[in-house]
Amino acid sequence: MSFDPDTLVYNADGLIPVIAQDHASGEVLMMAWMNVEAVRRTLDTRRVTYWSRSRQSFWIKGETSGHTQALVNLRVDCDRDCLLALVKQIGPACHTGRRTCFYTDVTEGSEEELMSPMV
Repeated sequence: MSFDPDTLVYNADGLIPVIAQDHASGEVLMMAWMNVEAVRRTLDTRRVTYWSRSRQSFWIKGETSGHTQALVNLRVDCDRDCLLALVKQIGPACHTGRRTCFYTDVTEGSEEELMSPMV
């Protein structure tokens, strides 16, 4: 069965959330957005391409930083309104220099940073 990105459920802005997960470790790395063209570009090039809401443009993960995401597998959730990108991550995934964007733990109303930026 062939996949058609037009069959996904996009929000009112034409975007769909994407969770990036390390294909080997299972670590959740980041969350970002794609539009239909970003999904197509990601599948065509195998380089994860997101839609930047602030810049209103495409961005290929790692294009300027070198911290790339190579697509291993793309999965669609049961409602077709969220994607899971299994990736091979090179370098940190977070713009703060950390391996993952999910580095802050909230327990009983307190925040704790779980990791420092990678050197």
